[in-house]
Amino acid sequence: MDKFSDQKRAYQHLYPTVDPFSAEIIDTGDGHHIYIEQCGNPQGRPVVVVHGGPGGGCSPIMRRYFNPEQYHIILFDQRGCGRSKPQASVTNNTTWHLVQDMEAMRQRLAYIGRNEASAPTLIPATSIS
Repeated sequence: MDKFSDQKRAYQHLYPTVDPFSAEIIDTGDGHHIYIEQCGNPQGRPVVVVHGGPGGGCSPIMRRYFNPEQYHIILFDQRGCGRSKPQASVTNNTTWHLVQDMEAMRQRLAYIGRNEASAPTLIPATSIS
């Protein structure tokens, strides 16, 4: 129950619905296939949405967290989650694999270099080998 009759729910504060301009599956080379989608402004500041877990994956409402006119919004389903395959697999599925997957996405989508402001978010991930 809302505290006040005119109180807005959290989802009412989100940006308008946006559809992906790209969706693809990347082969990790070790038995996993990661689902990635992109929406918003391809020339905007890149932002990577990392879902919670375990097992859930990204949802269309997560596309609405950022202004699609200003941001290049990148969502992905982690290993074993959502539209990634194999579903619910824990083989080759560790934090270090997640870091490697994010680095592979960074290289594939080339989103660092277009905007230096995004680099600090991935420095810890790219420095761990």
